[in-house]
Amino acid sequence: MVGVAYGRQLPAPEATPIAAHARLFNYPVKSYVRSAADISAYGIKTAFLSNSLAAYRRSALLAVGGFPSSVILSEDTMVATKMLLSGWKITYCAEATCYHSHNYTLIKEFQRYFDIGVFHAREAWYLQALGGAEGEGKRFVLSELRYLRRHAPALMPAALLRSAFKLIGYRLGRLEHYLPRYVKRAFSMNRGFWN
Repeated sequence: MVGVAYGRQLPAPEATPIAAHARLFNYPVKSYVRSAADISAYGIKTAFLSNSLAAYRRSALLAVGGFPSSVILSEDTMVATKMLLSGWKITYCAEATCYHSHNYTLIKEFQRYFDIGVFHAREAWYLQALGGAEGEGKRFVLSELRYLRRHAPALMPAALLRSAFKLIGYRLGRLEHYLPRYVKRAFSMNRGFWN
C-alpha cells in the first residue's frame, strides 16, 4: 500500500540553468512506485521525495511516528525511509506538477549541504538502510556538466565550484560533533536548530 505520493517540481521561470538542472535531475518525466525491495537498485534515491508537493496517508504517517521535530531538515525523507522499512510504498506522480526551484548562492549551497551532512551524521541508521550519498552526488555532477555543456557552457566552471562548496559543506556537516556551536550556526542554513 502507498504511504506517500509526491509530484514533479518544475524549475520556476526565473530559475538559472543550474537550478533548472537540479529539478530535471531529481524529478523525471516518468512516474514510478518504490518499495523496500528497490533499495538495492536505487539506494538513497529510493526514499527521495519532497514535502513541497506531497500527500501522506495519515495511517502510514502515524504508524512511523509522524514528522520528527528533532532533525535539522529532511523530515520528509526520514518519514519516507521509515515507511519503506515498514512495508509502505512511495509513489512519484510526474503528472502532478508545481513550479519550485531555488537560485541558491554559493554560501547557501554550502549551508544547505552542511545541514544535510548533519542530518546524515545524526541519523546514521538512514544511510545504513539506504546506502551512502556520495555515489549519487557524483552522478548529479556529471549530469549537471552534460546539461550545462548543451544549455549554458559558460556556467560549467561555476557549477564545479558550487559542487566543491556542497562537498565541503557536506563533509563538515558529517563532522559537526567536533565543531563548536557558534561555528555550526554560521555554517547552517537552519540556524534556529542550534538554539
